[in-house]
Amino acid sequence: MRSAGIYIASNEREPFVTVTPETTLAVSRIWLENRIDAPSIGIDERNPRLSWMITGARSQSAYRIEMTDARGRRRTHTERTDRSQFVEWPFEPLSSRERVEVRVSVVDEVGTESAWSSPLAIEAGLLERSDWAEPFVSPSPSAPQGVLRPGYLLRNEVNLDKLGVDLGAVSRARIYATAHGLYELELNGSRVGDEELAPGWTSYSHRIRYQTYDITAFLRPGGNVIGAWMADGWYRGRIGFDGGEWDNYGTDLSLLAQLELTLSSGEVRHVPLASSWAASLSPITAVGLYEGEAYDSRLLPEGWSAPGFTEDERWFRPEALPIDRFPAVIEAPTGPPVRVTETIRPTEVRLVESGRIRLDFGQNIAGKLRIRVSGQAGDVVRVHHAEVLENGELGIRPLRTATSVDAFTLAGGDTEEWAPRFTVHGFRFAELEGWPGGVETVDVEALVVHSDMMRSGWFDSSSDSLNRLHENVVWSMRDNFVDLPTDCPQRDERMGWTGDIQVFAPTALSLFTANGVLTGWLRDLAAEQKVHGHVPNFVPWIECGFPNFPTAAWGDAAVIVPWVMYQNDGDRRVLENQYESMKAWVDLVDSLTGHSGLWNSGFQLGDWLDPTAPPENPADSRTDKYLVATAYHAHTARIVAASAEILGEANDHKRYAAIADKAVAAFQAEYVSPSGRLVSDTVTAIALALVFDLFATEEQARHAGERMRELVAGSGFHISTGFVGTPIVCDALALAGGVDEAYHLLFQDEVPSWLFSVEMGATTIWERWDSMLPDGSINPGGMTSFNHYALGAVADFMHRVVAGLELPKAGERKIRIRPRPGGGLSHASMRQLSSYGYVGSSWRRDGDAFTLDVEIPAGLHAVVTLPDASDSVAEVGAGHHRFTCAYRAAADDPRRPESRRW
Repeated sequence: MRSAGIYIASNEREPFVTVTPETTLAVSRIWLENRIDAPSIGIDERNPRLSWMITGARSQSAYRIEMTDARGRRRTHTERTDRSQFVEWPFEPLSSRERVEVRVSVVDEVGTESAWSSPLAIEAGLLERSDWAEPFVSPSPSAPQGVLRPGYLLRNEVNLDKLGVDLGAVSRARIYATAHGLYELELNGSRVGDEELAPGWTSYSHRIRYQTYDITAFLRPGGNVIGAWMADGWYRGRIGFDGGEWDNYGTDLSLLAQLELTLSSGEVRHVPLASSWAASLSPITAVGLYEGEAYDSRLLPEGWSAPGFTEDERWFRPEALPIDRFPAVIEAPTGPPVRVTETIRPTEVRLVESGRIRLDFGQNIAGKLRIRVSGQAGDVVRVHHAEVLENGELGIRPLRTATSVDAFTLAGGDTEEWAPRFTVHGFRFAELEGWPGGVETVDVEALVVHSDMMRSGWFDSSSDSLNRLHENVVWSMRDNFVDLPTDCPQRDERMGWTGDIQVFAPTALSLFTANGVLTGWLRDLAAEQKVHGHVPNFVPWIECGFPNFPTAAWGDAAVIVPWVMYQNDGDRRVLENQYESMKAWVDLVDSLTGHSGLWNSGFQLGDWLDPTAPPENPADSRTDKYLVATAYHAHTARIVAASAEILGEANDHKRYAAIADKAVAAFQAEYVSPSGRLVSDTVTAIALALVFDLFATEEQARHAGERMRELVAGSGFHISTGFVGTPIVCDALALAGGVDEAYHLLFQDEVPSWLFSVEMGATTIWERWDSMLPDGSINPGGMTSFNHYALGAVADFMHRVVAGLELPKAGERKIRIRPRPGGGLSHASMRQLSSYGYVGSSWRRDGDAFTLDVEIPAGLHAVVTLPDASDSVAEVGAGHHRFTCAYRAAADDPRRPESRRW
């Protein structure tokens, strides 16, 4: 029966109660495409799709969208539907520079209509190549390789009066800008925007992003000065390991900037800039992303980006480079910019024996320091960075050739404030060398730098160690999403490794709204794939000595990442956009198998970083690398077959289903005995076969699952998997009926294990299980990072199984909530921002009383399975729901056996 917002089950146990808060029906948020966290100004879509969230209703029955153009004209579109995600643009396509406002009103299931939402301003960017009327301007068309280059300044003074422009008649002003290199804009002496490391790192040979800046409020009557700081960055700076490469994308450091004024009449005035630029060396005397930045404050030309500045002999005319020389597509970003997202004060400041002042920020980050210092002109403060300490000193060996030292030369006089512009470091510890004062005068803070994605997932439990592990995963993602998903933020690498994001994508998309960042990165992947004929092991690709061959689990990112994105929010467009790339990868592997389905030749990384692999050979796994390759081939062929069916490609669906069937049959014939025993008798091999559904019979799967549980127990519940096996081992144990074994594995704190690093004080996820050895020394391998997210993919298991929250699969509106308590936990919870609103699962055990609280947003419903003896199931709609049942007490959970089983 239903009554007054309370729902009581039809059976006598009354297992749950529903309370729907009385709230006003409203549209709470509107966004474009899959970019809930990205600006809506300067977009590339002519027909941007709209999505919105609603509150105060169980469901939507209709919507109205109102558009107001720049002349105040309104148009309204109404539709009776419950759809609120990726709603097609119902108006005329936008043209370049066109600005409109939209707002949404909805009708709920009982006919109540909401008020209009707050308006969302939408403005198209430059949609045609011909819209770009300026050349690139280069203060440095080329430079010697092998040594750090300086930064440059560019300035351009524009007089509105001489142009015949009345400032009062300007309704809006825009600068559209990008660079070959990195840039930061100023206007009339003030910084424009808050982006860091713009325009970001893309496969510059194929596409380069531009930024749109609203400078309306910066303009003054008469003279106005556009200024730009510039440095090499990823475009032509040293990038890559084993010494790295210079001038990867070109020899020029150059800026493309276009100033446009829209008058109240609607006229758009392009202000010519090409012939009036001036350039100079900047106070940045040397800078590299790996090496750090050296800045001499004495060299700053006072007022250089303000009107009235007199250019002396140090200023020169930059070279104009026609835009047609560079065929790369110039496009708007798909994700949020890189920004300073947090400021951290040191937890400890002390003098060390070397005479330096050591700072401990208590957290390993990607970022830089901002210092405030007073001293004499010519004093130099050097800042050294490291992730860990070893033998009482900064542990810099893992940085390899990324020296990570910033230097600031004081101008003298008043307190000076400085932070580097064009470098980023991975560090927890820093040391100040040459600080002109005692410890008590230190005024330093760390600036956390990464793509400014919106946080979307929060986990909590009764275990401090598990919570710290989860927080480490969050931090490693933040630190490694510096414009694209990288492997590490500190050493001479920082590449977009495909295997890392392939295994981590489900976790990434549950923790942050990473869709926009990944959308852009997948465009680069597809572009590089066309050039190389296969998916490189990292994207963008840099020729720095690493083998460039098709590699399972790494190249499979071309298929798995878009599929996970589609499953995450139901957006078919990611499949449409990546479909040719997805097919091309599976087609390539099919040809490499000789169309047999068995991928048993060529270069492979296998179960990378198996804990038994020696430090100098991380690919030396106990699991057959070709077993891994064939398993992934079957898995991704199935995904492409499913994608073809979703996209209505019937012939492709049949073709790729047949390829998948061949691969599955080849896997079974080559690696599976009739009883279900695998040739590689390892946890990774069995986990792959279970999770990818590669056994011929249920009996084989059951037998293999039992064997995997034996192997896990036989290892004393220590980790025995690498990059491939680790993300799925807990799920495989759960499939095999070993949820308690999964908890034993999760809570192990001896090396190798997830919690070993937590016990050692880690604040991020390590690359190796033993990046730091139990005695506090750093792993002797040449490849050691203390900030890699890949092994943190276990957080996805924590969300779905421990907390029990699984968001709807694509095309569904059904949440699955099924917590599986264990490990001695007395409570656990997960709250996640879905595209419909916040979803939550929170359970608690008091003795043998189990309570589950569930939060469901409007437009979704949930199937809830309780962990009692009968696995009770209930289906509920929007609202807050409470369930109760009897279940074993936390104290009665099975304990991990003390000794190994051999």
